[in-house]
Amino acid sequence: MRARRRQDKIADMSHKHDNLIRAIFHDPISGNLQWREIESLLRHLGASIESLSGTRIRVKLNGAEGILHRPHGGNSLGRQDVQHLREYLAHARITPSLYENRKP
Repeated sequence: MRARRRQDKIADMSHKHDNLIRAIFHDPISGNLQWREIESLLRHLGASIESLSGTRIRVKLNGAEGILHRPHGGNSLGRQDVQHLREYLAHARITPSLYENRKP
């Protein structure tokens, strides 16, 4: 049942979210990704997000739990934060190839 819900989320992926996933996994790592867009993507994918102390948040997605950090003093994620996000998404089985496979 979970796999079916994930496939439905993939099918409903907006062009904006699709491009964001590509940007997250693109090399060289971008230092220009906006936190509000990342949070929107995570929520769209069905993640639960819980605020912790400071800028830390707990994210649960596809059975994977991780701690991410909101950006300090702005809305853009630094390269190290993008790398951490990339690793978390890969652990949660969210990769660009997953979305490329759905295209006709």
